[in-house]
Amino acid sequence: MAPLDPDMQALLDRRNALNLPDFSAGTPDDARRGFDASQAALPPRRGEQTVSTHDECIPGPHGDVPIRRYRPAGPCRGRILYMHGGGWVFGTLDGFDPVCRQLAHDGGVEIVSIAYRLAPEHPFPKPLDDCWAVLRAVADGEPLAVMGDSAGGNLAAALALRARARGGPHIALQLLLYPVLSADFSRASYARFGGGDYLVSTADMRWFWDQHVAIADRDNPEASPLAASDLSDLPEAIIVIGGCDPLHDEGAAYAKALEAAGVTVTLRDHQGMAHGFFTLIDLLRAANAEVAEVGALIARRFASNG
Repeated sequence: MAPLDPDMQALLDRRNALNLPDFSAGTPDDARRGFDASQAALPPRRGEQTVSTHDECIPGPHGDVPIRRYRPAGPCRGRILYMHGGGWVFGTLDGFDPVCRQLAHDGGVEIVSIAYRLAPEHPFPKPLDDCWAVLRAVADGEPLAVMGDSAGGNLAAALALRARARGGPHIALQLLLYPVLSADFSRASYARFGGGDYLVSTADMRWFWDQHVAIADRDNPEASPLAASDLSDLPEAIIVIGGCDPLHDEGAAYAKALEAAGVTVTLRDHQGMAHGFFTLIDLLRAANAEVAEVGALIARRFASNG
Protein backbone atom coordinates (compact mmCIF):
# COMPACT_ATOMS: atom_id res chain seq x y z
CA MET A 1 0.00 0.00 0.00
CA ALA A 2 1.14 3.55 -0.70
CA PRO A 3 2.05 5.44 2.49
CA LEU A 4 -0.34 8.06 3.73
CA ASP A 5 0.87 11.54 4.55
CA PRO A 6 1.50 11.54 8.34
CA ASP A 7 -1.01 14.34 8.95
CA MET A 8 -3.62 12.52 6.87
CA GLN A 9 -2.92 9.31 8.77
CA ALA A 10 -3.34 11.10 12.10
CA LEU A 11 -6.75 12.42 11.07
CA LEU A 12 -7.90 8.99 9.90
CA ASP A 13 -6.63 7.46 13.16
CA ARG A 14 -8.63 10.04 15.09
CA ARG A 15 -11.76 9.15 13.15
CA ASN A 16 -11.17 5.40 13.47
CA ALA A 17 -10.90 5.80 17.25
CA LEU A 18 -14.57 6.82 17.27
CA ASN A 19 -15.46 3.24 16.20
CA LEU A 20 -18.16 4.48 13.89
CA PRO A 21 -19.84 1.89 11.66
CA ASP A 22 -19.11 1.89 7.95
CA PHE A 23 -21.43 4.11 5.94
CA SER A 24 -22.73 1.01 4.17
CA ALA A 25 -23.47 -0.87 7.42
CA GLY A 26 -26.79 0.77 8.22
CA THR A 27 -29.51 3.08 7.03
CA PRO A 28 -29.11 6.51 5.43
CA ASP A 29 -29.99 8.06 8.79
CA ASP A 30 -27.25 5.98 10.40
CA ALA A 31 -24.78 7.31 7.83
CA ARG A 32 -25.92 10.87 8.54
CA ARG A 33 -25.48 10.36 12.27
CA GLY A 34 -22.02 8.92 11.68
CA PHE A 35 -21.02 11.90 9.58
CA ASP A 36 -22.32 14.30 12.22
CA ALA A 37 -20.43 12.44 14.94
CA SER A 38 -17.18 12.52 13.00
CA GLN A 39 -17.61 16.25 12.35
CA ALA A 40 -18.35 16.96 16.01
CA ALA A 41 -15.19 15.13 17.08
CA LEU A 42 -12.92 17.35 14.99
CA PRO A 43 -11.06 20.27 16.57
CA PRO A 44 -12.71 23.67 16.04
CA ARG A 45 -12.08 25.17 12.62
CA ARG A 46 -13.49 28.30 11.10
CA GLY A 47 -11.98 29.09 7.74
CA GLU A 48 -11.38 32.72 6.79
CA GLN A 49 -13.59 34.95 8.93
CA THR A 50 -13.26 38.11 6.82
CA VAL A 51 -15.66 36.49 4.35
CA SER A 52 -19.32 37.54 4.66
CA THR A 53 -22.21 35.11 4.29
CA HIS A 54 -25.87 35.30 3.36
CA ASP A 55 -28.43 32.46 3.35
CA GLU A 56 -31.38 32.37 0.97
CA CYS A 57 -33.50 29.98 -1.07
CA ILE A 58 -33.77 29.51 -4.82
CA PRO A 59 -37.00 28.13 -6.35
CA GLY A 60 -36.48 24.75 -8.00
CA PRO A 61 -38.60 22.11 -9.73
CA HIS A 62 -38.90 20.07 -6.52
CA GLY A 63 -39.24 23.00 -4.12
CA ASP A 64 -36.99 25.68 -2.69
CA VAL A 65 -33.24 25.01 -2.63
CA PRO A 66 -31.31 26.55 0.29
CA ILE A 67 -28.01 28.19 -0.60
CA ARG A 68 -25.32 30.11 1.26
CA ARG A 69 -23.39 32.88 -0.45
CA TYR A 70 -19.81 33.66 0.61
CA ARG A 71 -18.22 36.92 -0.51
CA PRO A 72 -14.63 38.00 0.03
CA ALA A 73 -13.80 41.29 1.68
CA GLY A 74 -12.05 42.61 -1.43
CA PRO A 75 -12.96 42.67 -5.12
CA CYS A 76 -14.94 39.69 -6.40
CA ARG A 77 -13.58 38.14 -9.63
CA GLY A 78 -16.48 35.80 -10.35
CA ARG A 79 -18.74 33.14 -8.89
CA ILE A 80 -18.41 29.43 -8.08
CA LEU A 81 -21.28 27.04 -7.45
CA TYR A 82 -20.10 24.60 -4.78
CA MET A 83 -21.70 21.17 -4.32
CA HIS A 84 -20.70 19.32 -1.18
CA GLY A 85 -19.77 15.68 -0.90
CA GLY A 86 -21.40 12.96 1.16
CA GLY A 87 -22.33 10.21 -1.26
CA TRP A 88 -25.49 12.12 -2.22
CA VAL A 89 -26.81 10.91 1.18
CA PHE A 90 -25.45 13.36 3.76
CA GLY A 91 -23.75 16.73 3.99
CA THR A 92 -24.90 20.19 5.06
CA LEU A 93 -24.06 23.81 4.40
CA ASP A 94 -22.53 24.07 7.88
CA GLY A 95 -20.41 20.96 7.42
CA PHE A 96 -18.61 22.51 4.44
CA ASP A 97 -18.60 26.08 5.72
CA PRO A 98 -14.84 26.32 6.51
CA VAL A 99 -13.66 25.28 3.04
CA CYS A 100 -16.16 27.60 1.34
CA ARG A 101 -15.00 30.53 3.48
CA GLN A 102 -11.36 29.82 2.72
CA LEU A 103 -11.94 29.32 -0.99
CA ALA A 104 -13.88 32.58 -1.30
CA HIS A 105 -10.98 34.38 0.37
CA ASP A 106 -8.14 32.65 -1.50
CA GLY A 107 -9.80 32.86 -4.92
CA GLY A 108 -11.34 36.30 -4.50
CA VAL A 109 -14.66 34.87 -5.69
CA GLU A 110 -18.22 34.49 -4.51
CA ILE A 111 -19.00 30.92 -3.47
CA VAL A 112 -22.60 29.75 -3.72
CA SER A 113 -22.88 26.58 -1.63
CA ILE A 114 -25.94 24.46 -2.43
CA ALA A 115 -27.96 22.35 0.03
CA TYR A 116 -29.33 20.07 -2.67
CA ARG A 117 -31.85 17.35 -1.84
CA LEU A 118 -30.39 14.09 -0.60
CA ALA A 119 -30.87 10.46 -1.54
CA PRO A 120 -32.50 8.04 -1.09
CA GLU A 121 -35.50 10.25 -0.34
CA HIS A 122 -34.64 12.31 -3.42
CA PRO A 123 -32.76 10.10 -5.90
CA PHE A 124 -31.24 10.98 -9.27
CA PRO A 125 -31.87 13.32 -10.96
CA LYS A 126 -33.43 15.45 -8.18
CA PRO A 127 -30.12 16.59 -6.58
CA LEU A 128 -28.86 17.58 -10.02
CA ASP A 129 -32.13 19.36 -10.79
CA ASP A 130 -31.69 21.42 -7.62
CA CYS A 131 -28.18 22.42 -8.65
CA TRP A 132 -29.35 23.22 -12.17
CA ALA A 133 -32.02 25.55 -10.81
CA VAL A 134 -29.39 27.41 -8.78
CA LEU A 135 -27.01 27.58 -11.74
CA ARG A 136 -29.68 29.19 -13.92
CA ALA A 137 -30.72 31.57 -11.16
CA VAL A 138 -27.26 32.96 -10.38
CA ALA A 139 -25.79 33.08 -13.91
CA ASP A 140 -25.66 36.79 -14.71
CA GLY A 141 -22.78 37.16 -17.15
CA GLU A 142 -20.04 37.22 -14.52
CA PRO A 143 -17.34 34.52 -14.78
CA LEU A 144 -18.91 31.32 -13.48
CA ALA A 145 -17.51 27.96 -12.41
CA VAL A 146 -18.98 24.75 -11.02
CA MET A 147 -17.15 22.92 -8.26
CA GLY A 148 -17.74 19.94 -6.01
CA ASP A 149 -16.05 17.29 -3.94
CA SER A 150 -16.77 13.58 -4.25
CA ALA A 151 -20.53 13.23 -4.97
CA GLY A 152 -20.54 17.01 -5.38
CA GLY A 153 -17.86 16.59 -8.05
CA ASN A 154 -20.23 14.24 -9.83
CA LEU A 155 -22.91 16.94 -9.77
CA ALA A 156 -20.48 19.61 -10.98
CA ALA A 157 -19.37 17.46 -13.93
CA ALA A 158 -23.00 16.67 -14.74
CA LEU A 159 -23.92 20.36 -14.66
CA ALA A 160 -21.22 21.04 -17.25
CA LEU A 161 -22.66 18.32 -19.48
CA ARG A 162 -26.23 19.58 -19.03
CA ALA A 163 -25.29 23.19 -19.72
CA ARG A 164 -23.57 22.15 -22.96
CA ALA A 165 -26.58 20.08 -24.03
CA ARG A 166 -29.06 22.87 -23.26
CA GLY A 167 -27.11 25.77 -24.69
CA GLY A 168 -26.01 27.40 -21.43
CA PRO A 169 -25.57 29.02 -19.02
CA HIS A 170 -21.93 29.50 -19.93
CA ILE A 171 -19.53 27.81 -17.50
CA ALA A 172 -15.95 29.02 -17.64
CA LEU A 173 -14.40 26.32 -15.45
CA GLN A 174 -15.24 23.02 -13.78
CA LEU A 175 -13.37 22.11 -10.60
CA LEU A 176 -13.72 18.47 -9.67
CA LEU A 177 -12.34 17.32 -6.32
CA TYR A 178 -11.86 13.52 -6.21
CA PRO A 179 -15.15 13.25 -8.14
CA VAL A 180 -17.48 10.27 -8.38
CA LEU A 181 -17.73 9.68 -12.11
CA SER A 182 -18.57 6.02 -12.69
CA ALA A 183 -20.14 3.00 -11.00
CA ASP A 184 -17.25 0.83 -12.21
CA PHE A 185 -15.65 -0.59 -9.06
CA SER A 186 -13.07 -2.70 -10.90
CA ARG A 187 -10.41 -0.02 -11.25
CA ALA A 188 -7.06 -0.63 -9.60
CA SER A 189 -7.46 2.15 -7.04
CA TYR A 190 -10.57 0.42 -5.69
CA ALA A 191 -8.58 -2.79 -5.30
CA ARG A 192 -5.74 -0.98 -3.53
CA PHE A 193 -7.61 1.48 -1.32
CA GLY A 194 -11.19 0.21 -1.08
CA GLY A 195 -10.75 -2.05 1.93
CA GLY A 196 -11.93 0.47 4.49
CA ASP A 197 -8.72 2.05 5.78
CA TYR A 198 -8.99 5.23 3.68
CA LEU A 199 -12.25 6.87 4.84
CA VAL A 200 -14.51 5.30 2.19
CA SER A 201 -14.53 1.69 1.05
CA THR A 202 -15.67 -0.08 -2.09
CA ALA A 203 -18.68 -1.32 -0.12
CA ASP A 204 -19.50 2.24 0.89
CA MET A 205 -19.32 3.45 -2.69
CA ARG A 206 -21.57 0.64 -3.93
CA TRP A 207 -24.05 1.56 -1.20
CA PHE A 208 -23.96 5.26 -2.08
CA TRP A 209 -24.70 4.46 -5.70
CA ASP A 210 -27.57 2.19 -4.64
CA GLN A 211 -29.12 5.04 -2.65
CA HIS A 212 -28.85 7.55 -5.47
CA VAL A 213 -29.11 5.97 -8.91
CA ALA A 214 -31.14 3.02 -10.14
CA ILE A 215 -29.01 0.49 -12.01
CA ALA A 216 -30.98 1.17 -15.19
CA ASP A 217 -29.94 4.84 -15.08
CA ARG A 218 -26.23 4.41 -14.44
CA ASP A 219 -25.25 4.71 -18.10
CA ASN A 220 -26.84 8.15 -18.25
CA PRO A 221 -23.94 10.62 -18.53
CA GLU A 222 -25.67 12.95 -16.08
CA ALA A 223 -25.34 10.17 -13.50
CA SER A 224 -22.00 8.77 -14.71
CA PRO A 225 -20.06 11.46 -16.60
CA LEU A 226 -17.41 8.93 -17.66
CA ALA A 227 -20.14 7.20 -19.67
CA ALA A 228 -20.52 10.24 -21.94
CA SER A 229 -19.71 9.39 -25.56
CA ASP A 230 -18.75 12.99 -26.36
CA LEU A 231 -16.79 15.22 -23.97
CA SER A 232 -15.90 17.92 -26.47
CA ASP A 233 -16.76 21.59 -25.97
CA LEU A 234 -16.89 21.26 -22.20
CA PRO A 235 -15.42 23.88 -19.84
CA GLU A 236 -11.77 23.82 -18.90
CA ALA A 237 -11.26 21.46 -15.98
CA ILE A 238 -9.16 21.40 -12.84
CA ILE A 239 -9.28 17.92 -11.32
CA VAL A 240 -7.84 17.24 -7.86
CA ILE A 241 -7.31 13.63 -6.77
CA GLY A 242 -5.67 11.82 -3.87
CA GLY A 243 -3.12 9.07 -4.32
CA CYS A 244 -4.66 6.90 -1.57
CA ASP A 245 -8.28 7.24 -2.64
CA PRO A 246 -10.45 4.47 -4.14
CA LEU A 247 -11.74 7.14 -6.57
CA HIS A 248 -8.26 8.10 -7.75
CA ASP A 249 -8.35 6.22 -11.04
CA GLU A 250 -11.74 7.45 -12.26
CA GLY A 251 -10.63 11.06 -11.72
CA ALA A 252 -7.45 10.38 -13.69
CA ALA A 253 -9.47 8.61 -16.40
CA TYR A 254 -11.82 11.57 -16.74
CA ALA A 255 -8.89 13.95 -17.05
CA LYS A 256 -7.46 11.79 -19.84
CA ALA A 257 -10.82 11.52 -21.61
CA LEU A 258 -11.41 15.27 -21.44
CA GLU A 259 -7.95 15.96 -22.84
CA ALA A 260 -8.57 13.50 -25.67
CA ALA A 261 -11.74 15.46 -26.51
CA GLY A 262 -9.79 18.71 -26.73
CA VAL A 263 -10.66 20.13 -23.30
CA THR A 264 -7.93 21.93 -21.36
CA VAL A 265 -7.27 19.98 -18.15
CA THR A 266 -5.09 20.55 -15.10
CA LEU A 267 -4.73 17.34 -13.09
CA ARG A 268 -3.44 17.74 -9.54
CA ASP A 269 -2.56 14.32 -8.14
CA HIS A 270 -1.62 14.35 -4.44
CA GLN A 271 0.26 11.27 -3.33
CA GLY A 272 -0.34 10.38 0.31
CA MET A 273 -3.77 12.00 0.46
CA ALA A 274 -6.97 10.07 1.16
CA HIS A 275 -10.51 10.81 0.06
CA GLY A 276 -11.92 14.06 1.41
CA PHE A 277 -8.63 15.82 2.11
CA PHE A 278 -9.39 19.12 0.32
CA THR A 279 -12.17 20.13 2.71
CA LEU A 280 -10.12 19.56 5.90
CA ILE A 281 -9.27 23.23 6.27
CA ASP A 282 -7.31 24.11 9.44
CA LEU A 283 -6.89 20.41 10.21
CA LEU A 284 -4.55 19.36 7.42
CA ARG A 285 -1.73 21.52 6.15
CA ALA A 286 -2.07 20.02 2.70
CA ALA A 287 -5.71 21.11 2.59
CA ASN A 288 -4.96 24.77 3.32
CA ALA A 289 -2.11 24.70 0.83
CA GLU A 290 -4.22 23.13 -1.90
CA VAL A 291 -7.16 25.50 -1.36
CA ALA A 292 -4.74 28.42 -1.65
CA GLU A 293 -3.23 27.01 -4.85
CA VAL A 294 -6.57 26.19 -6.43
CA GLY A 295 -7.86 29.63 -5.42
CA ALA A 296 -4.92 31.21 -7.21
CA LEU A 297 -5.60 29.09 -10.32
CA ILE A 298 -9.24 30.18 -10.30
CA ALA A 299 -8.27 33.84 -9.97
CA ARG A 300 -5.91 33.58 -12.94
CA ARG A 301 -8.45 31.73 -15.11
CA PHE A 302 -11.21 34.23 -14.36
CA ALA A 303 -8.87 37.14 -15.01
CA SER A 304 -7.70 35.71 -18.35
CA ASN A 305 -10.83 34.34 -19.97
CA GLY A 306 -13.92 35.02 -17.82
